[in-house]
Amino acid sequence: RDALREAYVDTEMNDWSIRAGKQQVVWGTADGMKLLDTINPTDYSEMAQNQMEDSRIPVWMINAEKDLEDGSNFQVVISQAKENKIAGLNASGDQGQAFIMKGVDSITGKRNGFLNVTPALAGVASTFDFAASNGGFVTSPTTQSNSLAAFTSMTVDGFGGNAVATSGGYDATTGAALGIMLANGQSLTTGGNTYTYASGSATNGINLLYGMAENGATGYTTYANNGATNLVDAAWNPSSATSAFEYMPAATFATFNTFSKTAGNYVRDYPNSTDGNIGFRFKKSLPSGLNYSLNYLNHYDANPYIDLSWNDVSSGEKLNVTYVEGGSGTTGLPVTTVANGTGTIEGTVISAADIKTSITSRTQAQAVAIDAAAYAGDGAMVPYLQGAALDAVTVLLSDSAGHYYGAKNWTTAGTANTAYNDVELRFTEKLNRINSIGGSFDTAVETEKLGAVVVRGEVLFNKDEMKPVVDKRVLAIGDLAGALTMKKSDTLKFVLGADITVLTNMMVSAQLIQLRDLDYIDENLTCTSQLGASYDCSKYTGDMATLHMSNGLNKGEENKEFYSLFFSKPFGASGEHRWNNIFMFEENGGKWNRLDAEFSIDDDTQATVEYNKYWGDANTQFGQLEASSNIQVGVKYSF
Repeated sequence: RDALREAYVDTEMNDWSIRAGKQQVVWGTADGMKLLDTINPTDYSEMAQNQMEDSRIPVWMINAEKDLEDGSNFQVVISQAKENKIAGLNASGDQGQAFIMKGVDSITGKRNGFLNVTPALAGVASTFDFAASNGGFVTSPTTQSNSLAAFTSMTVDGFGGNAVATSGGYDATTGAALGIMLANGQSLTTGGNTYTYASGSATNGINLLYGMAENGATGYTTYANNGATNLVDAAWNPSSATSAFEYMPAATFATFNTFSKTAGNYVRDYPNSTDGNIGFRFKKSLPSGLNYSLNYLNHYDANPYIDLSWNDVSSGEKLNVTYVEGGSGTTGLPVTTVANGTGTIEGTVISAADIKTSITSRTQAQAVAIDAAAYAGDGAMVPYLQGAALDAVTVLLSDSAGHYYGAKNWTTAGTANTAYNDVELRFTEKLNRINSIGGSFDTAVETEKLGAVVVRGEVLFNKDEMKPVVDKRVLAIGDLAGALTMKKSDTLKFVLGADITVLTNMMVSAQLIQLRDLDYIDENLTCTSQLGASYDCSKYTGDMATLHMSNGLNKGEENKEFYSLFFSKPFGASGEHRWNNIFMFEENGGKWNRLDAEFSIDDDTQATVEYNKYWGDANTQFGQLEASSNIQVGVKYSF
């Protein structure tokens, strides 16, 4: 994949052997997985199925070694910082590429990637804003100029889980129906006013939500999703979420006002080309036959990570995020505007930890106490009256000047927010500098039955490796940037292996690999939606490879293990050919097997054929790629 894979000069200087240029330096030799072998990044565009020497990405470096008087060796490496190549991790998403993992599809995928789901969610908000501005919502006790900004006490579940308008108005026996869009052809009389929207037949909340999301509103189809992204399932079930809206049952319609017209933007923020890596290795062989090394590397972790933030699309400023519980009992507005969207916050400003695990709805007695005249109009339950959420949380965005973003001004809610710029959810691809300390050993042990057995091992401690953390309680109120974060975590990784030779010249290797997350997060929590549905609102370390809307945003493992078996044997009249087979078993049921053969045609030409089979649990690193099992053939010519 690199036009130039090797270009270096060798020289000697004061007993140092120096190689400077583009090259590979190998510290670790584990089968099928890299631990100590971290100096060169890896091309994972075909997962890990290629031979290590082919999948390593050569980088520019200075590699200096010195043999010491006691026979030990000291090595210094100063290398270029470069990232691993991961299929789909870019602005285009590499659509159609065979090895895109679920964790990457959740970022850039056309259907499930939040880069594309976010503007689709914002489009639904814009559609509802249009509907509200044209009389589709009832916002009594005051109409608040028909704007989503008023709906601080109606949540997605309160809307989607409701049976709404009927020919007799709101059904007083359902215990809810809080300011919901009127069904086509229906009207509601309350407080002396009659509200009507469009024409057609009555329907329920989820059908309205699904229809508005997928098809747009009557006369307004600009943001119709038409099945392009995974917005909402027609069978509403926040208890077993598989679509974006189902993960946000506690998001208020006032939050929709904040995020109306939000875009997604993918950018890269990488270190300066002169900001490289430096590592040291000490290697020694003892008279007993034990060989060992001690390694240290200060480097940019080659695994990129994604930092999410809300930004002003014009200035690029990173915006402040505020959570507001409730609002005024008469207006429900989270902000009292001074001018052009700046002002002070009404309601209670809370932290993520203060988001309640259940939403309390206003009783009939409380509703009558607020506005007895409006309530008595026809006995209907209207916004901020009976059934309205008392403690729903609205998400606000503001800049350093105190301007609050939203499609409509937060007080004069029927008018455009004149100082309003669009918002973007920015996906920033970064590299994180970490410290890696490790070592390796190998020694031969003579046995009576198996002959010489080589026992080997590697260990690696990474300080401040980035791990994904999912906070579903924050996701439930609609703050994607706050819910899907990357946190620094210390990790410990090791491999233990044994190699033997059987049947004259067949090498057999067995390995145990364990990856330990020393700062693992697992805070289990269950929340209750506005209409009583239980849903998961835990906070936990996610599985970077498989986290996806289809599997509940998969939780990672605190300690994860892989097991491998490797066989290699020459064949042919003079052993000029070779076949190899590696089988890897992943904890939780993922499996991968690669069988390959190398045929020497002549001294310069080699033909290869390999079969890669992936199978097992679909929510594992290997099992998710079952449809990408493949056969490859190739020819290598050396000159």
